[in-house]
This record gives sequence, C-alpha cells and structure tokens, in this order.
Amino acid sequence: MGSTSPQEPQKDMEGYYNLLQAGSELESTLQQVTVPVSMQEVAGYIEKQVAYLSGGRGEDSSVIITLPECSAFSDIPEESLAKVLSYLTLIPRARQPGVKFIIILDRRLDTWTSIKTALARIAASFPGNLHLVLVLRPTSFFQRTVTDLGFRFSQEDFMIKMPVVMLSSVTDLLRYIDENQLTSEFGGTLDYCHSNWIVLRTAIESFAVMVKDIAQMLQAFGTELAETQLSEECSAIELLLLSHTEKYRRLKDAIKSVMREGRQLLSNLETSRKEVNSDTNWDITQDWDTMQRLLAQLTDMEMAFDGFFDKHHLKLHQYLQLLRYEHSFQEMESSLEKLRVQERKVSVTGESLLQTEQAARELDSLERRAQEEMSRAQVLILHGHQLAAGHHYAMALIIQRCNELRHHCDNLTSALSTKRNMLSRAQTLLRCLEEAQRWCDDAVYLLANQQVDKFQSKEGAQTALRAIEKFQEGAPPLLIAGSDVLFMEYESVLTSYLQAHIEKTFEKHSSVQALIQCRQSCLRKLADKLVRPVQLVTPRPEYTPRSKSPLFSPKHDFNSGLKFTFDLPLPGKKTSRKSPNSRKIEVIHDYQTPISPPYCIDGEDSAELLKRHVMNELIETERIYVEELLAVLLGYRAEMDNPAYASLLPTSLRNKRDVLFGNLPDIYNFHSSVFLQDLESCLETPEAVGACFLERKEHFHLYECYCQNKPRSESLWRQFSDCPFFQECQKKLEHKLALDSYLLKPVQRLTKYQLLLKELLKYSSGCERISELQGALTAMLDLLKSVNDSMHQIAITGYEGDLCDLGRVLMQGSFSVWISHKKGPTRVKELARFKPMQRHLFLHEHALLFCKRREEHGESADKTPSYSFKHCLKMSAVGITENVKGDVKKFEIWYSGREEVYVIQAPTVEVKITWLNEIRRILTNQQKQLKEELCHSVAYPELSPPLSVSKQPRASVSSEGSESGHSSPDPLTCSNQHQRNRRSWPGAPYSVDICEGLEDWSGANSLSNPSDTEEEDTAHLVPGRYRAFVDWRKNGPDNLIVKCGDVIQLEREENDGQWLVTNLSRRQEGRIPTAKLQGILGDGMKNHSSRLGDPGNQKTRKLSSP
Repeated sequence: MGSTSPQEPQKDMEGYYNLLQAGSELESTLQQVTVPVSMQEVAGYIEKQVAYLSGGRGEDSSVIITLPECSAFSDIPEESLAKVLSYLTLIPRARQPGVKFIIILDRRLDTWTSIKTALARIAASFPGNLHLVLVLRPTSFFQRTVTDLGFRFSQEDFMIKMPVVMLSSVTDLLRYIDENQLTSEFGGTLDYCHSNWIVLRTAIESFAVMVKDIAQMLQAFGTELAETQLSEECSAIELLLLSHTEKYRRLKDAIKSVMREGRQLLSNLETSRKEVNSDTNWDITQDWDTMQRLLAQLTDMEMAFDGFFDKHHLKLHQYLQLLRYEHSFQEMESSLEKLRVQERKVSVTGESLLQTEQAARELDSLERRAQEEMSRAQVLILHGHQLAAGHHYAMALIIQRCNELRHHCDNLTSALSTKRNMLSRAQTLLRCLEEAQRWCDDAVYLLANQQVDKFQSKEGAQTALRAIEKFQEGAPPLLIAGSDVLFMEYESVLTSYLQAHIEKTFEKHSSVQALIQCRQSCLRKLADKLVRPVQLVTPRPEYTPRSKSPLFSPKHDFNSGLKFTFDLPLPGKKTSRKSPNSRKIEVIHDYQTPISPPYCIDGEDSAELLKRHVMNELIETERIYVEELLAVLLGYRAEMDNPAYASLLPTSLRNKRDVLFGNLPDIYNFHSSVFLQDLESCLETPEAVGACFLERKEHFHLYECYCQNKPRSESLWRQFSDCPFFQECQKKLEHKLALDSYLLKPVQRLTKYQLLLKELLKYSSGCERISELQGALTAMLDLLKSVNDSMHQIAITGYEGDLCDLGRVLMQGSFSVWISHKKGPTRVKELARFKPMQRHLFLHEHALLFCKRREEHGESADKTPSYSFKHCLKMSAVGITENVKGDVKKFEIWYSGREEVYVIQAPTVEVKITWLNEIRRILTNQQKQLKEELCHSVAYPELSPPLSVSKQPRASVSSEGSESGHSSPDPLTCSNQHQRNRRSWPGAPYSVDICEGLEDWSGANSLSNPSDTEEEDTAHLVPGRYRAFVDWRKNGPDNLIVKCGDVIQLEREENDGQWLVTNLSRRQEGRIPTAKLQGILGDGMKNHSSRLGDPGNQKTRKLSSP
C-alpha cells in the first residue's frame, strides 16, 4: 500500500454556529449592562457626589439626576464633568433608549454666580434628553434676592437651551416630583445609599467585563477548533489533544468562576430588591432582570460550547486512533510483504540434499516468523473491528484495512504451504536419487568384494549369483519405475539441474546394471563349466578414499574392455576395507560380452569443504560477536541510566558513558542489522563474501572512531575499574571477564576478519570471484593500517594548526634523524654530528611531521605513547635523495633547495623502500597537478621506478680509501657510477642542482649511540677535495687561478694561516689565506662541517681525502 493521507473527520459546523449564536445573544444582553464610559474613569467624581442617580423617577418616567451642594463644582474640568454626566445618562439609556432626564440642582447654600455657572456648564455638557432643571435657590436673603434678579434678567437665555425652574424651598420641589421618588435630603422617602450604589455598580460592570471576556474566549477557542488543520503525525495530534483539553479545562474554570460571581451579584440584587419597593426603585429591578438573563445566556453558551467541544474532541480522538491504526497497518503490511519477499527467495531447487535441508530450515524459521506476524495481524484486525463497532467516523476504511490484512495473511499462508509442499517433494526426490546413487555404489562395491578365487567352484559361482540376485531385489522403487515416471511425478519441482541429476543417476544405474549382467553372465558360465579364472593385476599402493563405497563416474572409453576400480584387501590379509594398508586392485574381465561403460571412484572436494568451514566460522563468530556487543550495551551502558544503580555509580562517571563506550552502539547497529545478514546470505556461496566487505567498506571506518577513543576509554576504566557498579553488572551478566575485556572485542574482531579472508583465499584458487576476495583482504589490511596510523596521529601534541589540513596519514614510523642547515647561528662539537635524534615521522598527503615519542612510566601512567611535535615540512617544497653512502638503510629528505637536509635512517631496507616509494608517489602527483595548473611544458627530472630490496643501488666508495680512525667522514671520489646510483626527487616545480657525491661514514662512526641533540658543528676546514663556489685569482709568482666549479684539493694548513691547495681542474698549486679559502668554498663550508650527507654544500662539495 502506498503512503496515503488518512481520512480526516468532518467539521461540526452546526455546533460551531450554535456557539456563535449563543455568543451573539450574550453580546446583545451585555450592551444593556455595559456603557462606553466605565466607573473607573469617573470614580473620583462619583465618590465626591458631584452628581448621582438616586433611582427616583419624575413625570413620564424621567430619570432624576441629582447635583448636590458641591463647593468645588466650578473647579471640575469641562471634560471631566462631561464624562460624569455621560456616564450617569448612559446607564438608563442602555436599559431604556430615549429616556428623559430631570436634574435637581441643589444650591441652597450657594450664590447666584455658582448657579449661573452650573446652569451654563450643564447646558454645554449634558448629553441626554434634558426634560427639566429644578434649581433650589440660596436660602439667605441677600443671595436669594440676587438670584431672583439675576434669573429674571437671564431667564430667557437659559430657557432657550433648557427648561429651568427656580424653586424657593423643598416644598416647591414636591409639586414636580412625588415624595417617594425623592431622597431624604429633599424631604422624600426614597432609600438611597451612595456608597452601596458605587459598590453595586462596580460589581455589575466588573461582571459584565468578565462575561464579555469569557464570551470572546469561547468564540475564539471555538473558531480555533473549527479551523484546526490536522497533521498526519500521531505525536502532533497527541499534543493537539493535550493542548485543547488544557485550554478547555481553563475555560471551564473561568466560566465557573464567572458564574459564581454572577450568582453572588444576583443574590445581592435580590436582597436589595426585597428591602425596597420595586415600584419606587426601578434601577434595581432592571439590573436584577438583566443579570438573571445574562447568567441564563452564559449558561446556554457554556452548554453550546461543551457540546461543540465534546464532538470535536471525540472526532479528534478518533482521528488519532485512525492514524495509529493506519501506521500499524502499514507496518504490518510492510512486514508481511518482507516475509513474502523472503519466501520467494527460499529456493526449492537445491542442487543437493544439504541445500534443500538448509532451505527447509530457512523455511521453518520463516514460518515461525510468519506465524508471529500473522498473530499480530489478527490482533490488529480485532482492534479494527472494535473501532468500527464504536461508530468510528472512518468505519468503512477500517473494515477495508481489516480485509486487506486478511488477504495478505491468506496469501502468505498459501505461499508458505505451497513452498513447503514443493520443498518436501524436492527433498523426497533428492533422497530417492541419493538412495539410488548409494545402491549403485553398493552394487559396485559388492561386485568388487566378491572373491575371484571362490568363483572357480560351482558352489562359489552359485553363491555369488544368489548374492547378486538378492541384492537386486532390494533395488529402490525409483530405479524400477524408470526416469519417465519420475519426470511425470515430480514435474512441478523439476529444474534443469534435477533433470540432469536424474539422467546421471539412471545412466549410472544402466552402467551398474551392465556390470551386474556381465558378472551374472560370467558366473553362470562358471557354474556350468570351468572357465579361465579372473586375472589379478599386480596391486599398486594408493591412498584409500575416505568414503565407504566408490563414487561412480561413467567418463571412460566405452570401447575398451570392462574395467573398474575398487578397494580390496590383499589376499590372505584380514584387514578392513577402510584400513590404510588396503590396496587399489584393478580387475580386468576379458570376456566376449557386451562392453559397458567404465566406472571410477572420485574423492570429496576437500577445498570446497574447507572453504565452507571457514565461512561457517566467519558467520558463527559474527553472531557471537553481535551477541556480546548487545550484552555489553544492555548490561553495562543502558544500566548507567538505571535509577536502581544510581547509588553504585560515581558522580564523576555518570556523564562519561560516551567516553567509556565510544561509538559501540553504532558498531552494533551496523553488524546486527546489516553485516550479519550480508554474511548469512553468503553461506552457500562463500566466494561472494568479498563483495560484502567491499560494499560495506565505508561502514568499517566506524572502527577508526572507536579505536581513537580507546585510550580515553582505557584511562577512564583504569580510574573506575573497582567501581561497585561494574562488579554488580558483571555479576548480573554472569561474565567471567571484566568490562575492559569486552571493550577490546571490536579491535580483536577487526583483526580477525583479515585472517579469515586469507583462509578463504587459500581455498578459493581458480574461483571466478577471487578478485573480490583479494580486494576485501586488501581493504581490511588498509583499514587496520589506517586505524593504527590514526591512533598514533591523535597522540600528537604541540601542533598549533589543524592536523586535518595536512591530509590523510599515509605512513608513520620511528627513525634516526640527522639534521643539517645551510645557515645556522650555532655549531656543535666535532663529534656531536654523529649522534642522531630519535624521531617519529608522520607522512601526510601534504606535509611530513617530525615528532618526538614520549612515554610515561609508573603504575598510574598512560600506556599509550604521546608524540611531541618538533617540525613540519610541506611536501610542496620537499626533495629526496634515495641513497646515502655507507648505509643502505639511509636516505635524504631536503627542504627548500637544500636549505635544510634531513638524513633518515630506517629500521630496515624494506621500510626505507616503502617510504621512498610513497614519498615518490606524492611528489609525482604534485608534479602532475602543477603541469595541469600551469598548462605549459615544464622540464621535470626523469622519475625512477620504485626500488626493490634485491636491486637496491648503493653509493660508490672513493678509491682513495678512508681514515678509519678519524672522526670525520671519509670523502668520496666523484664518479659517473656514483652519479648513476644517486637519485634526487625535487618537491617543487623547479629542480635544484645536487652535488655529485656524498661522504661515507667510517667504521668508527657507527650509529650505536643515538642522541637527541640538535646542535651543529663549529666551522672547521679539513684536508680533502672541494668544489669552488666563486671565481678567485692570485697574481704573483704562484699565479693561481680558481674558477667556479673547479675541483680544489686542500693539502695542509701552513703556520702562517694559509692553506696549500691544488687546483686539480687546472693542474695548478699555490697558497690561499684561510679567510679567502672559506670565501671561495662558500658560506656553506663556513656554516657546516663536511660530514656525511651535509646538505649545506649546495655548490661546493668535498670530493675525496688527500
């Protein structure tokens, strides 16, 4: 089944619309409670009683707003007064749009100026329908007179804007408003408490805000649920369910809290309503009705939301169930399909009974796995029916999946049954053929073991005939039925190989029958009359075959006399036919009977058996290796996270799991899930295992990381090996060895592979796929070398750069090294130059590193050596001289045009040749790259082929001999032969002229005392041959001329500080001052002593001793 999107549930739009409608009704009711101006905005002025709503009503149900005495009324800002009046008018208008208002302006203790100002501000700021303004004028005589006069002259102005009535006393107020609609301060009976009104109004507004917020939250959450896009990941749906459930719970808590507040507020309003006359206090009655309706609508909205959420939650849960079921279905379908593929791979056409038995075992294992998988499939089908019975919205799809699983299980069961029947028939056929082959062999063995000397008597011949007839009675039914019947009976399992096998079996039977008939004919003649006896050929010793009976082979000349070979003890010897002393007897019958095919005995293919034995060992040891890795990972590594062992585990070890075990989990995953299966697939074809190693070659680099971490792991183990945690784990696993032995298994396994591959190669000569086996062996050996090199590389300390920039490590090893500089400020003593440094060299692709090996000593010291970085040579500026006079194990590496020369002494000649070949390969590749980059022809020195041990060239020794007792090296004679033996490899695109000769070491200057000094010799001229570095001319009686390149012989140093020299090139002799001579011979002579391999003499060289 392909990956398809699961069927999503339909949205519950009806429930969503019901939720929105309930919210709309709630919003409408809220508008009767809430006003645009809130109590918080005018709370300060309301508390000061600048104005208030007492709840009283005038004519036409006009709402009374009272403005009591307020000494600071004139100081109230216009904007604030407008807000106060707006707030007080909005409350009645929200309940009863178009309501009229009556203002009672109490100014009994005030002045006309205050009244006039108040009226003007009311006229300017009052927002509602002002029906009447009742003004209680000042009570003092003076202010009343002033008020009367002022109002008389200003009455028309005020009356235009609003109706104003000037009242002299409270009694006059009763003519306009009933007594029960006035508060006590105006002589009325209306009960009004301003502080209670503020508290009640604040509570109503707060409740309205909470209800509005709840309504908006419910609508927003409902919209979120309705518009939710469903993922196809189970984890995402699980998180979505948890998130929705958590939000729903919080909303329900908020609704309960609001409902509790509302009921409390409604209870307070109910109490106030009972305490006062509802006919006289309309505001309380209206607030009570509004709150009751608001709570009812909030309850309706809650119910609508609960219904919508329950349906949504149910469908989301069903969608998650469907996702999980689809995932399980796809896994099961994939598993059943894999079983089908494995079933198809099980061959029923084995070439031998052993192969068919192996196939039968594979089929048994496959059937067990199939039974387990089909049991799981039945559980999954049952689960699907349970989902469908629970009215799942995708019931049709689930039933379809159940039917598909049944179909897959039926197909697999049918295929396995068919394969089992075919395999059983193939086994039966092969057993019958094997029985027939065995009968034929036994027949030949019977004929071969009949003693010829007993045939001379009639009784003996008749006994032999009866034995043959009795043996023929026990012939297998297959041979009696014939090949045609066999072909028809086993037609369903016949292959070309089985057909050929049947034909060979019946050919062998025909040959054996011919032998039997021939023997019977002879015996009958002997029983009737005397015939000449069978002639015995002289026995010849031969190795006895291991098999009980000879194996038949009809590949002989059918025109020759009847001849067959069999094992027979010598006459008169009571030895077994399996005895090593048995002889091979060749019996020839020379009767005039029909000629039958010959018969010979072939031994088993020992090489094939040995190859299979090696393959079995490889697979069995691989299985054990995987099991041991799993035991370590589960028994040690996983237990480090087990809380039960937390007390046994040291704190400093808890976060070191990756250090202790490295990438062992990755190695286990590779071997258990990939490589072991690859090896098992090669059980019958061992020669194919080479391809497995080559195909998985990159995966084996996991061992590099593991081995590089091994020193850290061993150090950690030495620190905590006595930890009770490890002892407890070892006891639980019943391991005889500690953890460190098992952590060594990967390293041991890596070395085991190349040994087994070598064994396979030994027994696979002539195999078509031997090249793959050889490639696999080479790859494993290269891997071992790479692991070993990388283990040394990570121990390098002191290198400031990144070692990865130097390229892959190609070689590494320890050498004795002498260093010579062309220019240097210091010199060591004369004998110090013969003491080499011990250096560990790392040859990278782009550089050569010189390091010093350091090892710590002591019980707690790390056994792994470290390497201190000393020097680095870039391969782009390196050259080599392959041979150094005096020691075939030495070679030169020179740097930057012989500014620095390193004489290297290898442990063996083979190591030297290996290193030279690798360096030569690097330099050759550099030259090729430079040619490609420069895109023009550059002259390169001819590159010599790799050296071999047998043809190692050596530097020629000067014919003038050497001073063996002298501490200085022997000079060499410049010769063509020596030039031929010397080879130079430049590391740069330009070549540097190399001197013709190198000095040889004398016998006293052996390398038996290596040291680690890096000082240089002091400048000192010694007798010998040198090449001139510059031109020089001396005028006078000597008339000595020296040209650059002339060969100069230094004879001796005179007492006057001059040297007696001979110009061999010009046959002149003369004296040259020491200072002049050093200038002629060059700076290299001043800075470097003429010792063996001195790279400083780039132009001037010492050639021979005097």
